[in-house]
This record gives sequence, C-alpha cells and structure tokens, in this order.
Amino acid sequence: MDTSQLIIDSAEKIFSDHCDKGLLDATEQGTFPQALWQQIVDNGFHQLGSPNSGTETRDLFAFLKVCGRYAVPLPMAEILLANQWLGGNAPAQGFATIGLQTAKGVVQAAWGRQAETVLGVSADSVDVSVYRGAAVREQGANLAGEARDTVTGAAETQAIDTLEAPYAQLALARANLMAGGLQAVLDLGLQFASERSQFGRSISKFQAIQHALAVVGTEVAASQRAADAGVDAMGTDRFEQEVAAAKARVGEAVGIVAEQVHQVHGAMGYTYEHRLHHFTRRLWAWRDEWGNEFYWQAKLGQHLAGLGADQVWGYIATPS
Repeated sequence: MDTSQLIIDSAEKIFSDHCDKGLLDATEQGTFPQALWQQIVDNGFHQLGSPNSGTETRDLFAFLKVCGRYAVPLPMAEILLANQWLGGNAPAQGFATIGLQTAKGVVQAAWGRQAETVLGVSADSVDVSVYRGAAVREQGANLAGEARDTVTGAAETQAIDTLEAPYAQLALARANLMAGGLQAVLDLGLQFASERSQFGRSISKFQAIQHALAVVGTEVAASQRAADAGVDAMGTDRFEQEVAAAKARVGEAVGIVAEQVHQVHGAMGYTYEHRLHHFTRRLWAWRDEWGNEFYWQAKLGQHLAGLGADQVWGYIATPS
C-alpha cells in the first residue's frame, strides 16, 4: 500500500468515528473540536506536506479531499499550508492559520481566535505576513458557521518560501475540499433516493431522479479531475492557470450539485435535522473563499488573451 492510500484510509477511519452531526452542530456554536484536533495531532496529520515529514504536497491535498468528504470542522487547509510554509518556525504547540491580508490586518482568519500564529496572504503579492500573539479584533463565521476572525497586531518580517503563489495554493486547497464535499453530497443523494419510497417504489426508479443524479455524477467527476489537474501542475509554469481552471470549474459544479441534490431530497433536505446542509453550506462558503469562479475565470481569460489568438489553442491542447 502506498503512503497516500495509507493516509486516506487512516483519515477516513478517524473522521467516520468523530465527525458526526453533533460535532458539526457544536462547532457552529463556537466550540473548538479539541478531541478531534488531538486525534489529528496524535496521528501526525497536521504535519502532512511539511519538511522532514516524509510526505509530499500531493499527500496534503489528497488528505484535504477526505476532509471535505467528512465536513471536518477544522481549518486543515490553512494549518497544513501554514506548517509547510513556516517549516521549523511553525508553532510547537497549537497551530498556525491563514487569513486574507488587508491594510487593517488579517480578515477571514480560519479559527484565528484559537491559533498561536496567523499568516496574512493577499491576492496581488507573494509575500506572507506573520502575526504571533496577535489580538482578535472581531470574531465571525462564514455561511457554514466555520470560525472566520479578524486579527490585528504587529506583523513580523520573515522570509517564507512558499514555492508557489500562496493565494493560488489556498484556492487549490479550497478546490480539493470542495471536490471531497461534492462527493459526499452525491453519496447522500444516492442513499436518500434508494431509501425513500413514493407511490409504492423507491424514488431511485423514477427517470427524473435518475437524470438528476446522473448530472450530479458528471459534475462530481469533472470536479475531481479539475482539482487533480491543479495539484499535478505544481512546480510548472502554468500552475496558476491550472488553479484558475480548477477553482472555476469546481465552483461552477457546486451550484449545480447542491441544487439537484436538494431537489432529490425535497423538503427533508432543507431541515436542520438532516446532514445535507452541513455539506452544501460549506460548499457555498468555500466557493467564494480565496477567489470565486468569476475571479479565477477573469484571471484565466486575461492570461489566454495575453497569449494572442495564434497561441491559445496550442496552450490549451498541450499538457502541462
């Protein structure tokens, strides 16, 4: 068994045991999932992709897909990338997280209230600001109830080699989380359709339901491939363009998949008691974080327009 598969299997076992609806409901009310975090630390998952961890960046993104599939209520994308970027300067206790750098501080810092270190990243710079012991000016949450805080303080000047554009890496992390979440939504739709009966037979036998789930399946498959293509492009000169295509394509799929599966579930899917909303609200929130599909479509379009008409087809048809 290769390392990636071992990581995936181990993560699935932990998350299937811990990430139930009760935990997700509690974290939406502001409770940090300490027991789950301790399980991740005990198994070394917080170091995936970090220097001297024996794992690769590809393992990091494969793990994030699993996190998305279980709606893991921890900022694992930010923690893993922050640890990779900081290397030996990563916090020995607790964790580092990442938010959007602005003139007034860092906003949208995932669980900034709980972090030892906060990194600030902006869309138009490769520089990363480091805040240690910064003050949380405002606590907030995204559409899914995930903690998103505003942090202020004095930023350290510290040389950080992120290897690739940090904003694009965070967008790719969101694309992989969404790809995992989309798979979970498809699984819930298939399960509900097979269990729910109407007019004396399973609704999975109705052609309209079959068509809806077929559409969802194609969107999920396309999203998985788009996310993988972004990871495959790391270290190449077209990394940001592949990320742009991935984030835009997966973001587009989110709207289609959420709509179709909620329709399959009917009124049941809109209740707080059902688990579906924990995934669809995350998908809607993640779609807008680190550049929505319109932002990345514009970036990709600008790049293609800059190539000139004679070069566009060769660029698209040539593998990275």
